[in-house]
Amino acid sequence: MMRAAIFNAHHSRESPFLKLEDVPRPALREGYSLLRVVACGVCRTDLHIVTEELPPIKRALIPGHQIVGKIVEGPTATFAIGRRVGVSWLGGTDGTCWYCRHERENLCDLPTFTGYSVDGGYAEFVLVRTDFLFPLPDGMDDAAAAPLLCAGIIGFRSLRVAGVEPGERVGLYGFGSSASLAIEVLHSWKCEVYVSTRGQGNRDRAATLKAKWVGTEEDKPPVELDRAITFAPSGAVVVHALASLRKGGVVAVNAIHLDQMPAFDYDRLLWGERQIRSVANMTRADAADFLEVAHRLNIRPKSTVLSLESANEALKMLSEDRDDSSIVLVP
Repeated sequence: MMRAAIFNAHHSRESPFLKLEDVPRPALREGYSLLRVVACGVCRTDLHIVTEELPPIKRALIPGHQIVGKIVEGPTATFAIGRRVGVSWLGGTDGTCWYCRHERENLCDLPTFTGYSVDGGYAEFVLVRTDFLFPLPDGMDDAAAAPLLCAGIIGFRSLRVAGVEPGERVGLYGFGSSASLAIEVLHSWKCEVYVSTRGQGNRDRAATLKAKWVGTEEDKPPVELDRAITFAPSGAVVVHALASLRKGGVVAVNAIHLDQMPAFDYDRLLWGERQIRSVANMTRADAADFLEVAHRLNIRPKSTVLSLESANEALKMLSEDRDDSSIVLVP
């Protein structure tokens, strides 16, 4: 048996979302590895799942997809028992659809999502496809590594989807965990970073991380931007970012859930070959590349560590933007 935080779909859309229970430990299957969870980051996508802004796939679910774990059982030819590895949002693909065959596995027709379509890391153990595990570099603290595995990777992919080139002017709209990791990559590329976000705490953090300009969600950067990435699940924010672009600029929308897009003026905002692109999931190549970059740049996100029993409190803290650090659960 193991301890786990369970979300029961349609049971309640208000806190407390999760119930701590003793459930059977997952049984090993061919092609999978059993991990002992040592840390699991709490992501805003988890909040979308438990509030059912993302439609439920499983009636009873263990959330969590930013997992640091150690191999307990599995194919030892791939990873030694006891090896520390990471798990991210994309937990599996069919490997045969057009997208998988054309190096676009993030768009797979039959994907598996950790902590959404299959059980995740708000537990003492988790069963994961071995070919979707990522070795973690030595010297990286568990609590610091966990947020890299989704917030970091998806932020890195957002920079790629936006087509960011070294030295460009880049806007970050919203400044949570993902943006605060992306800014460190942008600095290494010698980019000027302009941050528009709600919350004085977020603005202070952006300034501390050396954004060239910081404003409120209503403020417009003082220069035209080459690229912009939106991290808030708000269509209005996308339009605000679009209004800040030069001709030919790109907005990448980093949101798995977005409220309704407001109407906007085509001639003034989109004309001139400006583009809006969505960011969908990530690939294993994105994960491997970002983890290498994070290790080289010594990116270590500030983390607030809570026990598994505090999972409901962690989700509440996230929903209320009460903490400017990444929240990590440790069983």
